[in-house]
Amino acid sequence: MNICFLHLHLLVLSKHKDQFDNLEKHTQWGIDILEKYIKFVKERTEIELSYAKQLRNLSKKYQPKKNSKDEEEYRYTACQAFLSTLNETNDYAGQHEVISETMTSQITVELARYVQELKQERKSYFHDGRKAQQHIETCWKQLESSKRRFERDCKEADRAQQYFEKMDADINVTKADVEKARQQAQIRHQMAEDSKADYSSILQKFNHEQHAYYHTHIPSIFQKIQEMEEKRIVKIGKSLKKYAELDQEVIPIIGKCLDGIVKAADSIDQKNDSQLVIEAYKSGFEPPGDIEFEDYTQPMKRTVSDNSLSNSRGEGKPELKFGGKSKGKLWPFIKKNKGATPEDFSNLPPEQRRKRLQQKVDELNKEMQKEMDQRDAITKMKDVYLKNPQMGDPASLDHKLTEVNQNIEKLRLEAQKFEAWLAEVEGILPARGEQARRQSGMYDTQNPPAINSCAQDRESPDGSYTEEQSQESEVKVLATDFDDEFDDEEPLPAIGTCKALYTFEGQNEGTISVVEGETLHVIEEDKGDGWTRIRRSEDEEGYVPTSYVEVYLDKNAKGAKTYI
Repeated sequence: MNICFLHLHLLVLSKHKDQFDNLEKHTQWGIDILEKYIKFVKERTEIELSYAKQLRNLSKKYQPKKNSKDEEEYRYTACQAFLSTLNETNDYAGQHEVISETMTSQITVELARYVQELKQERKSYFHDGRKAQQHIETCWKQLESSKRRFERDCKEADRAQQYFEKMDADINVTKADVEKARQQAQIRHQMAEDSKADYSSILQKFNHEQHAYYHTHIPSIFQKIQEMEEKRIVKIGKSLKKYAELDQEVIPIIGKCLDGIVKAADSIDQKNDSQLVIEAYKSGFEPPGDIEFEDYTQPMKRTVSDNSLSNSRGEGKPELKFGGKSKGKLWPFIKKNKGATPEDFSNLPPEQRRKRLQQKVDELNKEMQKEMDQRDAITKMKDVYLKNPQMGDPASLDHKLTEVNQNIEKLRLEAQKFEAWLAEVEGILPARGEQARRQSGMYDTQNPPAINSCAQDRESPDGSYTEEQSQESEVKVLATDFDDEFDDEEPLPAIGTCKALYTFEGQNEGTISVVEGETLHVIEEDKGDGWTRIRRSEDEEGYVPTSYVEVYLDKNAKGAKTYI
């Protein structure tokens, strides 16, 4: 394209059609190159998207499953570093998605639009060129036609003149025939003159059109085609540069992802991981003492019991006794029980058993707290029904309340049982009543003592508690006076505000009247009974239907217990 198209008109003097064909082929080739580059970038974006998707799936595949054993493994720093690597890989995949999106929007889409414009522009220029060609060809044909007509008329005039001269020289020809031949010669001569004038005029016009064609129209069209072609070349160059720049833009972010992986690798602490393994699998057993030498040279000592290691252990020699419940066993050569896991986890080493028992106690306490919260809500609802009979029958809640109290007592007994086993493992003398209050003292104010002290102090011969309990030891839930509790409580703090959506006439005891649009303080949320406790002033508070107000809780107060 370094050849200036303005000079091509010199060649068009001989083969102007061929030059237009050459330029048309070349410009079409340029468009094909541009479309090929667009296709290349499009396939690159698809590869980037596919690669990003595969990286994301890979990262997701190795992410720890929630509430699974894999999640526990990520306590170790090496596993945490691997998790960080997975997360950074996911971010790394995101940068490839960015490359794909930016290349699509800034290269593929833009070039596709430019190609359509280029095709229209190219079509317009070659249309003008073909039109100019057709015009000059038409002028040339007119010139050729007038020239042939002038030539024919001249020949006809010469023949008529010669015929006249021949007739005039012949004495046998009449005067009328001579006159007729003379007039015919004059007509032909006039026709030749007219053809000459017409030919001269058309020739001048053709020369003017030809000059304009070769010096104005064609150079102008070629110049426009040259500019169009150079613009296309510049466009490809800019797109190639943009192609590289889009990759360069994400390199710093990809570098940060890789730096994050390196940082995670540097954070691995082998000592910490080793300590976690020690804590996780620490048994708590004492190392065995030295085994006494048994002398078989003396016949009096050569007995079956002396020769049997198991029997000697069974006789309870001090040297072969080990701590914990593993009496008579040679630690660490203890075989694991392959049967069902005992309820007290006695198949585990002391330290592991202590952890499992503590975990079980915590789970039971959480379940017990949920049941107590449910009991409180039912009690409050029953109190509201007692004060407002039209809202519901209080007796309908007795069965549910009894069921919840039974669940609480079952959980309490279960927790006390595991707490006793826990105390045994920890080396504390089992005092069942005191142990229960040490682990679950928060329940004392809500549940009256219901277990017979004699049953609590019953122990098995090996020091653990028996599970024999008579029907007399079942819990008897005592009714509490709901009004007295509120009389003894201090004023509850406001946990938010509310706006009355409708007017409510609080005619029953415990309720409060509100007016539509009024703003009040919320001091207790709806506990599931359909009522919200609000306050207008220090001495004026009560319940309103929750559906009558729109509540706005304070985030700082959200989650605070309003009733215990």
